[in-house]
Amino acid sequence: MKSLNGSEVAGFIKERQAHQVRSFSRKPILVIFRDSENPVIEKYVKLKQRYGEDIGVEVRDELVKAEELNKRITEANRDSEVDGIIVQLPLETVEKEETEKILDEIAPEKDVDGLGVRAKFSSATATAIDWLLNAYDVRLEQKKIALVGYGKLVGRPLKKMWENYAVEVFRSNSDLSELYNYDVIVTATGKPRLIRKEMIRPGCVIVDAGTASENGVLVGDVDDEVRELSNIRAITPKIGGVGPMTVAALFEHVIMTKTK
Repeated sequence: MKSLNGSEVAGFIKERQAHQVRSFSRKPILVIFRDSENPVIEKYVKLKQRYGEDIGVEVRDELVKAEELNKRITEANRDSEVDGIIVQLPLETVEKEETEKILDEIAPEKDVDGLGVRAKFSSATATAIDWLLNAYDVRLEQKKIALVGYGKLVGRPLKKMWENYAVEVFRSNSDLSELYNYDVIVTATGKPRLIRKEMIRPGCVIVDAGTASENGVLVGDVDDEVRELSNIRAITPKIGGVGPMTVAALFEHVIMTKTK
């Protein structure tokens, strides 16, 4: 069984990005807005800050009250020195419907997470998954692909990105025993241990992009027993799979705003 090691691939991407950024006359700037001091959210922000430091991108972490988010995003939209803007999800003090509206306030050319309806970039997480499979030579032609979950970070953008492949969408309440018939499974529901070993066929490739917090520990959608199967082709590790690649894709978009 092969490990789809996103940390290793992201390391190569980082070296290339650092070289690119050194050629710029001005250091790129990424602004991150968040509305809470949740330690899990802070961890994600710190990962982005460290990555930015490594490649020469300035990352500004801004803790903002929910009622001020729209105003602060508008100011960042108008600031010619700000190259990228993201809202670190989830917003803990904002309802889901309002969160969607806030994301849509980000200028399309600065929406480097690719989550607004008018964003110029694809979702950074979906891009990361596509890159990761390519890096490990997982070809999607003539494969049956299952997307478990249809959210705006993974399921929806991947369905669009892979429109020329045989892709089927499953919800968390679908008959997941049918997954046994699929060659590639990408799951992103945020429901721990949803994907169990009896759902997996020999030779399957599994990408776990689900994230949830249990007692302060981040967990994915895939049950630990799945990782013990010896007859699957490849799977993302519990740590260091999609996450590092998502950060690399995010900063790739920041760099692209400087090169267009």
